[in-house]
Amino acid sequence: MNTLRTAMLLAAMTALFMGVGFLIGGSGGMMIALLIAAGTNLFSYWNADKMVLSMNRAVEVDEKNAPEYYAIVQALAKQAGLPMPRTYLIDNPQPNAFATGRNPQNAAVAASTGLLQRLTHEEVAAVMAHELAHVQHRDTLTMTIVATFAGAISMLGNFAFFLGGNRDNNNPFGFVGVLAAMIVAPFAAMIVQMAVSRTREYEADRRGAEICGHPLWLASALDKIARGAERIPNPDAERNPAMAHLFIINPLHGERMDNLFSTHPSTENRIAALQEMARQMAGGTQAAPRPTPRHAEEQQPSGPWGQAPQAEQPGEPERPKANPWGRNPTGPKGRWS
Repeated sequence: MNTLRTAMLLAAMTALFMGVGFLIGGSGGMMIALLIAAGTNLFSYWNADKMVLSMNRAVEVDEKNAPEYYAIVQALAKQAGLPMPRTYLIDNPQPNAFATGRNPQNAAVAASTGLLQRLTHEEVAAVMAHELAHVQHRDTLTMTIVATFAGAISMLGNFAFFLGGNRDNNNPFGFVGVLAAMIVAPFAAMIVQMAVSRTREYEADRRGAEICGHPLWLASALDKIARGAERIPNPDAERNPAMAHLFIINPLHGERMDNLFSTHPSTENRIAALQEMARQMAGGTQAAPRPTPRHAEEQQPSGPWGQAPQAEQPGEPERPKANPWGRNPTGPKGRWS
């Protein structure tokens, strides 16, 4: 159902793009819009992953400089039957993650240092499973194409004021067509883009929970990431809001409503769906526990890459310091250690 829904939204975006070209320049404008769409999509198909990673200043890591993080992704990729994606780390205190790439053979996943520091080993595994689900469903390519269309429609809307007033441009709707291209079309493109992203997030949650085998790991992770994103800014994402839909939780402030104007479903709805999935997996014999409540939010990092300080007991040796770029042997060990 989600695949069909997304296909319909992509078709609507394509028609909308060509319609804007028609409103601006008639049949000639529609053909020009089609050529622009083809060119921008061809460029984004080959270079979108490099652009996204560069804008977030992501650094590629491997089993030598980030062994535990790399091992999690490696084990999950094997579990999902996917090629090992390139693995990146973003030096950013906001807990978040995303996936990019045109296909599973050319995919990349990235997690922030804030994610590795604030989440447990199991929660990190669930988040990366979610991102691998996007790779498996080829969502990264779909969202790149939709974002490109939305950006191109907005660009055409900016040109409408200058091109629409020309009597020789074969515009059959005159000033009304110019207004539609300037205001209505970019607004509609934004709605379609956001709706596509939201349908994909629910499906990636479900598949990610299947890959890691524990829906409640992901439910707890989403709760922590959402609370972290509310209070910790992400300057790179704020400068490039068009890529916000790629993250597991919207990295921008003020985007929490579950409606057509949000790039992501509400976190509460996603958690509820995962809890229901956990109950079904358990045969409905017991209620699934809820994630950590908001009032108990941690003030210090609590994951295996950044343990919160703890009071030392008499005679207990000093704990080694956490290292977000590599392995912390004192961190909690889960299924993927």
